[in-house]
Amino acid sequence: MKILAIGWNYPQHNLELSAETPSEPVVFLKPDSSLLRQGKPFFIPDFSSEIEYETELVLRINRLGKNIAPRFAHRYYDAIGLGIDFTARDLQRKQKAAGLPWEVCKAFDNSAAVGDFLPVSSFANLNDISFYLERNGTTVQSGNSSQMLFGFDEIVSYVSRFFTLKIGDLIFTGTPSGVGRVEINDLLEGYIGTEKMFSFRVK
Repeated sequence: MKILAIGWNYPQHNLELSAETPSEPVVFLKPDSSLLRQGKPFFIPDFSSEIEYETELVLRINRLGKNIAPRFAHRYYDAIGLGIDFTARDLQRKQKAAGLPWEVCKAFDNSAAVGDFLPVSSFANLNDISFYLERNGTTVQSGNSSQMLFGFDEIVSYVSRFFTLKIGDLIFTGTPSGVGRVEINDLLEGYIGTEKMFSFRVK
């Protein structure tokens, strides 16, 4: 399986990072070694002093697909979950300033935390999915799928032009504003609506 992620997909997040609004989805990859599941703790790596959370809705791919037309894209994902795209922000600034790739700051081990998934059929409107992150019991980040620059079907169609989608692949769909640093002993809990999707500690 592979993990695809979409950057700069929420306007307010782009403003807080002083990033330009993209005209098409910004795509990057995370290897399977970046996956963190089953409520296991996230260990802050020793190569960064500024690890930040980015809470995101995650699509689970359920069919093999290539060059998928937008009108058929909804057939290729069967569940929506919640995850955190951990980012080494200090390394990201360094890489961006030098015009270098982002893998060291985005694709390191355990940088893609993923919680539970809910079937697509359980959502009344995929364009109105609210989600939020609590850090030590305080809401620090919240968003809604209606705020995305590129919706689920557009994302699936776009990435399938470049990468063959396979069963079990995951697509992180971007983060809203409110990203922030994690510290040792933090408790991170993510929700879609009122449904708790993950809970784990930072070590």
